[in-house]
Amino acid sequence: MVKIVVVHTGPVTVEPLKAQFAEQLPGDRVINIVDDSLLTDVRAAGRLTPEVTARLYAYMSSAQGMGADIILNACSSVGEATDLLRGLIRTPIVKVDESMAEEASALGARVGVVATVSTTLEPTVRLIRSKAAEHGRQVDVTECIAQGAFEALLAGDAGRHDDIVKRAIIELADRVDVIVLAQVSMARLVPALGSLAVPVLSSPQSGVAAVKRALANNA
Repeated sequence: MVKIVVVHTGPVTVEPLKAQFAEQLPGDRVINIVDDSLLTDVRAAGRLTPEVTARLYAYMSSAQGMGADIILNACSSVGEATDLLRGLIRTPIVKVDESMAEEASALGARVGVVATVSTTLEPTVRLIRSKAAEHGRQVDVTECIAQGAFEALLAGDAGRHDDIVKRAIIELADRVDVIVLAQVSMARLVPALGSLAVPVLSSPQSGVAAVKRALANNA
């Protein structure tokens, strides 16, 4: 049986990814490692720190010790640590948002990115620009923080979180060619957006699809 280890920086990413694994890779074993202090520490520092990167290394090293066939990093705020850890961990590592960023850069020159925390927004924007550059594309990225949404989610008010984020997406849609939702926790909003003039990308589906492709390539 294929063994997939997912490293989360909070509980809100567990269920969306679990649903995608059940749909795309049924029968594979998925092990979740959750440490909500990782995102807390990144937010407090305003950036990814060496200490957080070291803890991620410890979790991914443990995943390797478990005999994982692949590791999924589920958080964009710490995604750039993966670029370092890929050289230290033998097990293949997939970033949940990497495939989404590549798709966004291919869909249009004007990319909008919506996030609820700046520590997720900034690395997502850098990743989109990096993927565009890899393919020789020029992109203009419009950044949007949905102010108050993350605090509402932490307080248990998912309805308020969703309303704030939906308004931000709708307001951005007139100014861009494609919208990227920078956090896994925002994916559930896509079906509720109705018909927008531009595509809205979220990372759970494409992130798990990337895991599936990597497993097939390594088979």
